[in-house]
Amino acid sequence: MSATRRARVPALAKINLDLRVLGKRPDGYHELRTIFQTISLADTIEISFTPARRTGVALDDPLAIPDNLVARAARLALDAMRVNGLVEMRLAKRIPMGGGMGGGSSDAAAVLLALPALAGRVLTVPELSAIAGELGSDVPFFLLGGTAAGIGRGTELFPLPDAPAMHGLVLAPGIHVNTAQAYRDLSPRLTTDLQRNKIYSFQSLTWDTRILAGLGNDFEPVVFEQHPALAKWKKWLMRAGATAALMSGSGSAVFGLFPDRKAARRAAEALTEIEAFSITLVSRARYRSIWRRALAGHIQPATWPPQSRYSR
Repeated sequence: MSATRRARVPALAKINLDLRVLGKRPDGYHELRTIFQTISLADTIEISFTPARRTGVALDDPLAIPDNLVARAARLALDAMRVNGLVEMRLAKRIPMGGGMGGGSSDAAAVLLALPALAGRVLTVPELSAIAGELGSDVPFFLLGGTAAGIGRGTELFPLPDAPAMHGLVLAPGIHVNTAQAYRDLSPRLTTDLQRNKIYSFQSLTWDTRILAGLGNDFEPVVFEQHPALAKWKKWLMRAGATAALMSGSGSAVFGLFPDRKAARRAAEALTEIEAFSITLVSRARYRSIWRRALAGHIQPATWPPQSRYSR
């Protein structure tokens, strides 16, 4: 009987430190400029692989998320590796759904990183990136981690120097934001001159090592018009001592970054009427270290993406 290989892996959330929408592309997507940042809030996936003559993918998902990206990622990875086997997974969610923090995307990327290590196969960076882009615009970022600029749909990634190590709070108000409607509301406000200004200002931001200066999110005006409570919570974070506060993605999560752990803790203790998560920004080196520990025993040392020690 073939041996089963198992691992318990993290799927870290992200926030958008900056997000600018330039206009609609010929393919129907919008042209974006964004700065992604991994944070310490994470889902967990228990994943096992057993070689078999036929392929099967089983996912234990307590939330019963329709068309879960985790199962799709596993099937696409198996097809790309040309390997048969039984993949069994259990998903434990902590990242709020619908918050703009990439929970589903990170879960999918976690499978793409872990499954080749367990199956003893190699997926190159271009292969992983292609699968990730097929699954969703945010998925490729989680193959990289840390601080990165995303352009195009957000899938063209350029590593940036990591943002300063900071503590923060993520507020999850439980509001559903209609992303498609947010794009429709925003589109009439996107002029050619405004696009040009955004490109120059985004470039300046990415060149500045003080990456937390001048942050913005183009979705905020239109989303705050529909959901004034989100604007209220952003203002609350600033009054509570945050040095920067912003909505992540198209919402509805709002985050604040604080000068130190003590200030973030004081703000968290003052919250009583909303779900909040204490976070730290996770650098690229720390992101990879977390992953290497999770896959210890299955991978070769000092490789990225993680390379299986079972590869032939």
